[in-house]
Amino acid sequence: MFCSCVGCEGADVDYVVPIYTLSRTQTVQMPLEACWRFFSDPRNLSKITPPTMGFAVLSELPEAIRPGLMICYSVAPLFGIPMSWLTEITQVRAPEYFVDEQRVGPYKVWHHEHFFRAVDAERTEVRDLVHYVPPLGPLGAVLNAVLIRPQLERIFDFRREALSAT
Repeated sequence: MFCSCVGCEGADVDYVVPIYTLSRTQTVQMPLEACWRFFSDPRNLSKITPPTMGFAVLSELPEAIRPGLMICYSVAPLFGIPMSWLTEITQVRAPEYFVDEQRVGPYKVWHHEHFFRAVDAERTEVRDLVHYVPPLGPLGAVLNAVLIRPQLERIFDFRREALSAT
């Protein structure tokens, strides 16, 4: 997908920013309310993040997310180099969805939508939709193909396995 924002079309630019999308859906063996409690508790994020990411939460965390909640992390997504990542929970509609967006971090844009739907009384469909723009302009497109996208796929693969074990 390429940016087609109002004002962008016909603009005199050397490079059109690609907006990448990652979508994952899985069914977990949890009732909707239990699934929501797990995902809406930001203290659980480390349970579904690969240890290789060097993930550490640096801010105080409440038991549940809310719009406006800012969460500061340290992550080492590439080559073990740590960096700060600040996300904001921008939307919450319990128990259906929430959205987190990067405010400071490795991406130019990171917008992550989390959706939850009861399949039946004991299972919930969890769907993630991530829109992101890597840093570094045209070089970011190359890095996305070689490093960033494969890393994101591994992160969500780990998450799928971690959730399957719960």
